[in-house]
Amino acid sequence: MDTTVSSEKQVVVISDKGPTVLLGERINPSGKKKLAEALKSGDFSYAVREAVAQVEAGADILDVNVAAPGVDEVAVLPEVVRAVMEAVQVPLCIDINKLEALKAALKVYKGKPIINSVTGEEKSLNEILPLVKEYHTAVIGLTIGDEGIPKDSAKRVAVAHKIVQRAESYGIPREDVIIDCLCLTLGSDSNAALVTLEAIRRVKEELGVNQTLGASNISFGLPDRLIINHAFLAIAVTAGVTCPTVDAAKVRAAILSADLILGRDRFAQRYIKGFREREKKTQSGS
Repeated sequence: MDTTVSSEKQVVVISDKGPTVLLGERINPSGKKKLAEALKSGDFSYAVREAVAQVEAGADILDVNVAAPGVDEVAVLPEVVRAVMEAVQVPLCIDINKLEALKAALKVYKGKPIINSVTGEEKSLNEILPLVKEYHTAVIGLTIGDEGIPKDSAKRVAVAHKIVQRAESYGIPREDVIIDCLCLTLGSDSNAALVTLEAIRRVKEELGVNQTLGASNISFGLPDRLIINHAFLAIAVTAGVTCPTVDAAKVRAAILSADLILGRDRFAQRYIKGFREREKKTQSGS
C-alpha cells in the first residue's frame, strides 16, 4: 500500500515495497531549551538550521512541532512551516498540540502534508478527521484509546482498526492513514518491545497500512541507548514499520543496512552511497 505525500516541489511515496522513509523528528522544542527560547522570541532560524541538517543527514520528511511553554502555537506554527518550506524541499508532517494551530498551518502549506496526529479517542477523531478530509492530507493514527495506551497488542490493534474504519467513513482512503503502534520503555517493562512488535505485525497483516514509530522511546532510561534503538528499529522495519520517526543522522546507517538485508536495495546502491557519504564526512572532519 502506497501513501503519497508532497511539498510544492517534491513527492515522497511511503510503501512496504520500497525503501524505508525517514521522518525527521528534531524540530521539536521538547528537551531543547535553545529551540524553545528561539520560538518564543519569534526567531525561526534555529528550526530552519535543524531542517537543513536533517535533510542533509537523510531525512525524507520533516516533523514540525512548536509546542512549548510560552509559545503562541497558533501564531508560530504556520510561520515555522513557511520558513521550513522555503529552506528545504521535502514534505512536512505537521505535529500539533492545538487544533487552531493545525488549521492555521494547513492554510499555508503547499502540497500534501501529514497531520500528526489523531488518536482512537472520540474527541480526537471528531476534530481531526474532518480536517484530514477537507485538506486532503495523510494522518498518523496513534493507538491510544479513551483509556490511554493499551498495555497489550490486541487492544492497540483494535484501536488501529477503529481509526482506519472511522477515517474511511469520512471518505479518507485507507492509504492516507499511517498507524503508530507506540512503544514504551524497556526500562520499566521488559515486554514493552514485544507488545509493540506484535501490534505492528498484526496491523500490517490485517490492515495493510503504512506505519511509523518513535523508536527511541524504547531505550529511555537505559545505557547505550543507540545500540538498543538500532536493534529495535531493524526488527520494527521487518515487522511492518515503513516510515519511522527518528533522528536521521543517528539511525540512517542502521536503516540502510536493514533495507539492504530485506532486499529493498538493488545491488546495495543506497547502502554504498550512504557509506561513501559517511566516509567523506569523516575525512572532512565534519
